[in-house]
Amino acid sequence: MFDYIYDEKAIVQKRKQIFEEFLELSENVEDGNFKTISTYDLKLLFELYDKVFFHSDFRNQYEGSLRFSFSKRMTRSAGLTLCPQNISTLQPKDVIIEFRFGINFFFNYDLSHKEKFVSGVKTHNALEALQLVLEHEICHVIEFILYHRSSCKGKRFKTIAKNLFNHSSSYHALPTNREIAKEKLGLSIGKRVSFQFENESFEGFINGINKRATVMVKNKEGDYIDRQGNRYAKYYVPLNHLTLIE
Repeated sequence: MFDYIYDEKAIVQKRKQIFEEFLELSENVEDGNFKTISTYDLKLLFELYDKVFFHSDFRNQYEGSLRFSFSKRMTRSAGLTLCPQNISTLQPKDVIIEFRFGINFFFNYDLSHKEKFVSGVKTHNALEALQLVLEHEICHVIEFILYHRSSCKGKRFKTIAKNLFNHSSSYHALPTNREIAKEKLGLSIGKRVSFQFENESFEGFINGINKRATVMVKNKEGDYIDRQGNRYAKYYVPLNHLTLIE
């Protein structure tokens, strides 16, 4: 089970086949750069991988359950595999493994013009990126099922990923909120900015960027203090509400 080895040409063909079949079958995703997707689409994409790469080994031989979810709070990892820590003590039918994906990486895919690699493979749209992230997580799942532990830093994982999907890296270079903010708006950590809040104007510096910017504003009664003894209040401000102070 799962002990397949494909050459690069076969992998590219299979990946393309899944891409095309998925677009035909999905009720939500119409092209590569999608803005709507559901957990049913994740399940569909995985089932296509199971059919095309694994001859339905997961469906026919894996006794446990697989779940699929999206998260808006994942800002560094585009994918995550959640497996019970006590998997080695569970009956196979009681094992539940979850695929979780950072949805904003894919919704924001086309907001940056940089080249976007996932697992060492260049991608051209959000769906291709999602495929590569799913492939990476599938390798984790295989390790968990067969060996009850998994690490993408390990030689075994890298061998599985290479044999199945020709991955040459365990990391992605999809645009983060920080990169998009810098490229589109010129915003980065440390930059001084101004903004309006409750009809008042405030000035401060950016201390963090996720979906919103964390802005520290000097305030004598603030809860935060720096090494020089300055006190600050913290504000969470939508990126498009900030004005750079040059």
